[in-house]
Amino acid sequence: MRGLRGSVAICALGALLVSGCGGESERQDADEEAGNWTVDVVEATFPSEQRLAEQSEMRVRVRNEDSKVMPNLAITVDGFQRRSEQPGLADPSRPVWVIDDAPRGGVTAYTNTWALGKLKAGEYRVKYRVAAGLDGKAKARLAGGEVPAGTFNVTVSREPSQSRVDPDSGEVIRD
Repeated sequence: MRGLRGSVAICALGALLVSGCGGESERQDADEEAGNWTVDVVEATFPSEQRLAEQSEMRVRVRNEDSKVMPNLAITVDGFQRRSEQPGLADPSRPVWVIDDAPRGGVTAYTNTWALGKLKAGEYRVKYRVAAGLDGKAKARLAGGEVPAGTFNVTVSREPSQSRVDPDSGEVIRD
């Protein structure tokens, strides 16, 4: 009987916590400017062949082709993980890539999206679905009206790259 009461108390607490989130407060997207911004994906690169344990750089350069400032350039990257079919896993998501160095100052509460701040007209920003804000009201579009997005096809060799630590400097040397 004691275990049952404990379970009920936990369920009631969970309901209380859920009902306390959100409520009548202001919408998350209330301050986001609505509209469309014309952008150009100037460069989108990611090595198409990679090795296990090798550091690779993904680069996405976006140019604001519009005449007005974009409120908050946001880049979303999907596909950095795969789903394991092994039964009994608490989390079947398995990383294929680990992000060592995300765009500075771009961390958001979204798991695979970075917000890079305002993007002035004509300015370049480096660091892949592109948005003009985080909440969906501000939309980035290519000149033809399409959503700016891209796909990288990558193969990763199971053979790790060769590396060693220089005993004098402590620097990692990759061959």
